[in-house]
Amino acid sequence: MLAEEHHPVAVVVERRAATTRWATHVWVPVAVLPGETAAAPWTVLREEKDLTAFIAGQTNVSFFSSETPNYKANLESAEPMLWVVLRPTSAAPGMDLVAVLADPGEAEAMTTAGEDVIETVPMPGQIREALEDFVSAHHVERGFFKRKRDKADPEALGQRRRVDRDG
Repeated sequence: MLAEEHHPVAVVVERRAATTRWATHVWVPVAVLPGETAAAPWTVLREEKDLTAFIAGQTNVSFFSSETPNYKANLESAEPMLWVVLRPTSAAPGMDLVAVLADPGEAEAMTTAGEDVIETVPMPGQIREALEDFVSAHHVERGFFKRKRDKADPEALGQRRRVDRDG
């Protein structure tokens, strides 16, 4: 049976003035905070001249035992990361929190949507510890087995059976 865990997190996002003429601003996830938050989604944390910081909302970062090889690779990297996925919406302030992911493969698969903002943030220590515990409890090393091809018959190559078209 596959195991899974879900850990609540809150996401801090900044809307920054753009330095291009094609956009007025850019959205940048800056932190994931472990635990639940009492703040309503898109609560303004601070406003400055060219920057507004928000609590984008709360979601869960989920771990699945089928993905432990990807989690293990993430944990073994120089700096384990989480991927925050935001999606443009017509509702104010213009973005929606979609997911927080610990699996780099799942995050890469989300990039095909086109308009989503997918950025990495450092993995908080509490989430890292939970992920390390999950991987140590559920990871199973799978060896690499190279498939062997059948030997081709060189005498049969390029020979075709003649088909009689007259019947």
